[in-house]
Amino acid sequence: MKIGFIGLGNMGGPMATNLVAAGHTVTGYDPVAPIPKGATPAQSAAEAATGADVVITMLPSGAILRTVAAEVIPAMAKGAVLCDCSTVDVDAARFVAEQASAAGLQVLDAPVSGGTSGAAAGTLTFMVGGTDSAFETVTPLFDIMGQKVVHCGVAGAGQAAKICNNMILGVTMIATCEAFALADKLGLARDKMFDVVSTSSGASWSMNTYCPAPGIGPKSPSDNNYKPGFAAELMLKDLRLSQQAAEAADADTPMGQMAAALYTTFVEQEGGKGMDFSAMLPRFEKRGRG
Repeated sequence: MKIGFIGLGNMGGPMATNLVAAGHTVTGYDPVAPIPKGATPAQSAAEAATGADVVITMLPSGAILRTVAAEVIPAMAKGAVLCDCSTVDVDAARFVAEQASAAGLQVLDAPVSGGTSGAAAGTLTFMVGGTDSAFETVTPLFDIMGQKVVHCGVAGAGQAAKICNNMILGVTMIATCEAFALADKLGLARDKMFDVVSTSSGASWSMNTYCPAPGIGPKSPSDNNYKPGFAAELMLKDLRLSQQAAEAADADTPMGQMAAALYTTFVEQEGGKGMDFSAMLPRFEKRGRG
């Protein structure tokens, strides 16, 4: 398959590398990041998209997606698929889908879960919104870049699934960190806390798989001085997207709202930027009730 890949940073670069390794022809564009070995460099997003069967984008925001889409849609051949793997607001995903469809293109929003390690290993999870035909076209590429693909529904459904999932993740990580900090003050050993909670009704991915307490449970960023597997500022981005969507949909999400507020304080005022999102634990350790 001939693929245009736009956005070759920490996530897009290894994803494109895996497509090249699988034998696909990849033309890549990024204004800053290097082009993966084996891919053909393009001088613009439009050049990368020209003649491609599938154009994949991995971009930082909905505003940038809208700008890039305006450039690549006119350059793409009718019937080609525009597949956006960025995590952006649902409105941006649906706007781009409308623009692409009006130009005779197929379109998917397909945000991912799994982080940079999953991108490198080809073990990402894709949450996909769009038509059945577009999904069937791109599924062989998803299978190369990831280990699980879920077709969530129409355009925008992939983004909806991603932000709902990450709202749960942000809330449960905060609750897990709070509980460890409370256990410390109550004199409960962290390993005993983990043994109980990980096999009881308080179990969660944040506790069982990505434990924020160093030396407890499977290896996680807490065992590496909280160097990010999933940075706190990226969690904040996703929580803000969830609250933007909740406001637009008139949904009551008080826990999501509180999580967004706590991560805002952590990232912007308490040195959390550049740390893993599980570094909320040392943050709570230092704080008292007041």
